[in-house]
Amino acid sequence: MKNLVILGAGTAGTMMSNHLVSKLPKNEWQITVVDQYKTHYYQPGFLFLPFDIYTTKQVKKKGAKFIPKGVNYINEKIELIQPDDNKVLLENGTELAYDILIIATGTKIAPEEVEGMKGPEWHKSVFDFYTYEGSKALRDKFREWEGGKLVVHITEMPIKCPVAPLEFAFLADSYFKNKGMRDKVDITFVTPLGGAFTKPKATKALHHLLTDKGIKEVTDFNIERVDYENNKIIDYAETEVPYDILVTVPTNMGDALIERSGMGDDLNFVPTNKATLQTEDHENIFALGDATNLPASKAGSVAHFEAEILTENILRYINGEPLKEEFDGHANCFIETGGGKALLIDFNYTHEPVEGTFPFPGVGPLNLLKESRTNHMGKMAFRWIYWNMLIKGIHIPFVSATMSEKGKHFEETEA
Repeated sequence: MKNLVILGAGTAGTMMSNHLVSKLPKNEWQITVVDQYKTHYYQPGFLFLPFDIYTTKQVKKKGAKFIPKGVNYINEKIELIQPDDNKVLLENGTELAYDILIIATGTKIAPEEVEGMKGPEWHKSVFDFYTYEGSKALRDKFREWEGGKLVVHITEMPIKCPVAPLEFAFLADSYFKNKGMRDKVDITFVTPLGGAFTKPKATKALHHLLTDKGIKEVTDFNIERVDYENNKIIDYAETEVPYDILVTVPTNMGDALIERSGMGDDLNFVPTNKATLQTEDHENIFALGDATNLPASKAGSVAHFEAEILTENILRYINGEPLKEEFDGHANCFIETGGGKALLIDFNYTHEPVEGTFPFPGVGPLNLLKESRTNHMGKMAFRWIYWNMLIKGIHIPFVSATMSEKGKHFEETEA
């Protein structure tokens, strides 16, 4: 019996277990999934929790529910990957031998990387919304907050779901309007980039949203420290931005397991072939989702597209066939803009977000790079799609893993 081991039971790892369980001969392959956590979180829902749009029960379920029958599911912390010996060592001392390893260990926030960020004011006046705990604490703070300076801040790139901080600022504008206290809240968006959006074309097309909503913008801000005693963030050029509530996206890093195993880059992301999803250093180890160093968006849609392509490449690897160089960095993301509207962007390695229609050329019903209530409804529907289709490895109809060019207006960019 041969062994395929998947490290991580988040979005990417759970999808891969569902894809592969029906593809690999049960009398020849044993699939094992290892994850220390028993709860599976709908992480896009963390954006909505602070604004009481979602409840805590809507963003979490038992992880075992989504691991298919026939897959060995182990709830233990992973201590080490030993790639030269084809083994994984668990914290409890168990050794797992593998013939194929899939790394899907995701990314985590590291607020300790910035001086003063994870100090005594953490989850009191300094918050994240990239964790369940941070998002819930921020919800409780907003419920009783009477106003002041709200700063939404990005520490550095890459981050999980690059548009989420902007969405947070837009939803905050809408939230405080609905509470009748927008005039008491000063919102500032602070980014290390030269513009609000990670893609220049999107920044040019959509910058007006910040202006229209009265959201101030501070760009090229490379944070050096959080002065929690005086409620301000300070960058290396000594620029200061004062706050009453700081909502920050800390440095995102790959799992510490990757560093312990000597397999990652400076941020613990796994060097991975951007087209095949095979790791650069070990031919029987593959990686996908947020764990990789790919120049693609760290988002659930990307993991979904990667999983469909990686499944075929795993089968090709087993059969001794050349791997398909097929993954093109495809991502599509809804961007909540508040007031019951949203944008939809579609892009890949070589194309910035494009205009056009999705998923049907000329028909839609979703329009790209344009605000609409239909896009907002798509964003809200995604939670059902996530729990019932996406992590179960069910193909989403009419949505291809690679980016379709039909019905879209393209401009070439550098890969």
